Amino acid sequence: MELTGALAGFTLALQNTSLIALTGLITGIAAAFSMATSEYLSKKAEEGEDAKNPLRAALYTGVAYLITVFALIAPYLILDNFYVCLAITLAIAILIIAAFNYYIAVARGQSFKRRFLEMAGISLGVTALSFGIGWLARQFLGVEI
Repeated sequence: MELTGALAGFTLALQNTSLIALTGLITGIAAAFSMATSEYLSKKAEEGEDAKNPLRAALYTGVAYLITVFALIAPYLILDNFYVCLAITLAIAILIIAAFNYYIAVARGQSFKRRFLEMAGISLGVTALSFGIGWLARQFLGVEI
């Protein structure tokens, strides 16, 4: 969710697909390392028979996050219109959220619709807020690229 929000903010602040892709890639890779490290520490803290292999858990988390990063920044690497890129990135994010929530709903026997709408709503809300922050930052700092 945070990368989608960051990309929205970068889109309005930078208004250049190459710069948005660059900043998104750096932000996303740093976030992937952070998530993998957090997963490692979380699993390492578990005790007992249910404890998982922390290195494997960190690797899975990091790789999954990196795949997501590349999926979300791909439009900025391919297209020139930053608004179209943002729309495609949002669609990709919604598809990822849907796939994740479908898996969780089936595995846990929970309602897909409720979980999906909640997570998609939060993600889109964060994205809209970040988009506004990007616009405000651009105006306040007088950045013209």
